[in-house]
Parts: sequence; C-alpha cells; structure tokens
Amino acid sequence: MKIAALLLFSILSAGAASAGWVPQASGVTVRFRGVSAVSRSVAWASGDKGTYARTVDGGMTWRAGAVPGATELDFRDVDAFDADTAYLLSIGEGEKSRIYKTTDGGKSWTLQFKSNRPQAFFDSMAFWDRDHGIAVSDPVEGRFLIITTSDGGRTWKEMPADGMPQALQGEGAFAASGTCITVEGKRNVWFGTGGPEGARVFRSTDGGRTWTVAKTPVISGKAAGIFSVAFWNAKQGVVVGGDYTKEREARNNVAVTSDGGRTWSLIDGRAPDGYRSCVVFVPAAKKPTLVTVGPSGSDYSLDEGRSWTSIGTEGFHSTSFKSLSAGWAVGEAGRIAMYQGKN
Repeated sequence: MKIAALLLFSILSAGAASAGWVPQASGVTVRFRGVSAVSRSVAWASGDKGTYARTVDGGMTWRAGAVPGATELDFRDVDAFDADTAYLLSIGEGEKSRIYKTTDGGKSWTLQFKSNRPQAFFDSMAFWDRDHGIAVSDPVEGRFLIITTSDGGRTWKEMPADGMPQALQGEGAFAASGTCITVEGKRNVWFGTGGPEGARVFRSTDGGRTWTVAKTPVISGKAAGIFSVAFWNAKQGVVVGGDYTKEREARNNVAVTSDGGRTWSLIDGRAPDGYRSCVVFVPAAKKPTLVTVGPSGSDYSLDEGRSWTSIGTEGFHSTSFKSLSAGWAVGEAGRIAMYQGKN
C-alpha cells in the first residue's frame, strides 16, 4: 500500500510540475498582440508588420504571412471561428484602423472596414457569433465610438453617439491584447478604460446601442487603467490592468463584479505580480478557471478572480483558451506557447 501510494504521488507530482507554457516555433520575430484559440488543433495569432499566423496541428507547425497591402499595419486583435475563417483588427489613427476577414485560411483577405474618421483609433473587437460583432474606438468628439456588424462583417455600422456617456478627460481604451472589450450571451457587452481621471467599465445590454458606465477601484493614470475584461455569465466578471510603464507593480490591478458590471471591488486575495494586459475565462474546465498574462508573467484563478496563483514569469501580451487543452499565449519576438496542464 505504501509503495502504491508513493507511486501515485510521484505521478501526480510529475503532472503538476509539467503544467505551464510550452514554447512553439512561430517562424517569425514580430511582436504578437492577438491570439484566438479555436480547438485543440487550430489557433490564430496576429501582430505587427501586417502579420498573421495559423496552426492546424496543435502548434507543431505555424504558418505565418502578411496581409497584402497591410505591412505597415499593427494587428492587435484576431477573432477566429475555424481553420478558414478569421477577422483581424489593426490599430492606428484614422484609416490605419481597419478590419480584414479571411474565409480561406489566409490565402486571401477582404478589407471590410476602414475608418473614415481622422480622430478614431480602434482598440479591440469581439464577436457574439460568426455574424454578430462589435468594435470600440477611443473617443471621437468626446464619446467612445462603437461599430457593429450583423452580417459577418460585410457591413459595419456606427452606433448612435447619444447612447454613449461622455468620456472623461484623457480617457481611452487600451489596445494591448485585443481584449479590452468582451461579449456574453446574445446582446451583452462590456469594455474597460483608463486615464488620469479613473478606470471605468462601460456596459450595454442591447448589443452596443445604449450604454451605462461604472467607475472601478483599479489604478488609473496616463498609462494606467483597465486593459482587459472577461465575463463568464451575465453577472460575474473580472477586469485586469495596472500601469504598463511599471510592469512589475501589482497595486490595485484586479477588480471583480457579481452584478453585471454595475459595481466593482478590488480582490481580497493574492493579486498577480504586476501589470496584466489580458484575462480570459477558460471554457469546459472542471472548475471555473481564469488565466491572466502580462509582460512580467502569468497567473490563474480558481475562485472567480479573488486570488491568483503564478504560472510563471515568462512574459506574454495576450492569451486565449477554448479549453484547458486548447490554450495559447503570445508575446514579443514571435513568441507563442501552448498551455500544458490538466483538464
């Protein structure tokens, strides 16, 4: 009995020790800011110099390319639905803010949206399903600008400005990981902001037509605020952030809500050790699981974001999970890694 128990302990210990990020070869050296996990086999990534990358074999091989005519663009967000279908969002003022779509695995790309507003700067997008999506821009004429699609991106429509509360002085969203906006259900959507006057969460329950806003206790400043938002149902959510100029500072960098984003509170457990640029909910895990990443490391939570355990100190900008066996993170110099752990 003692030998059997020791053997079982050794097996479990070996499994726990092997949990973490396993590097994969992307074949490029660009900075990756976006990633979208589709399945255990399929994932997409996006980065600067007009770059996208795709795997269809679980990351054993990645094929990278550049969108034609887009090598000057920085793709901070990618949302994929299968091995053939993906959307890319590029950031930048005016016409640099664009959305492209492929339906043939990246062989060709269609430019679906190009901003015609010089003041616009789109940060992130999210999709309820293949046809219905939303994207957010920094304030134009004092209000955040929202566009939506209901036809798979063939058309993108501006939402009414009078449905959006006024922005604070210097307030903006952060295009750090493609996750400052998130959706849930069929109509719910939230996005987070920062700036010298506070870090706030905007909330819509009608697909982005009208909005309310709530102040949070997350640290704010010129380079500080909320960088990422995740909800796993209509009521429960988490935001992460910090000051991106102080990557290892862990002051007031996580807040949670249990009322759909109407009110937010700082966590009372261990916080991630530094600024975090992305947080995601892991579907299909045995316990409700959250993962967050940033330049100084990554962490996971099993108690709805109230306390966090370090995964490691390797830096990443963004992460995406379809399940615990289908999760990737991306970062500097073409860095891609797949999560290895227990379901």
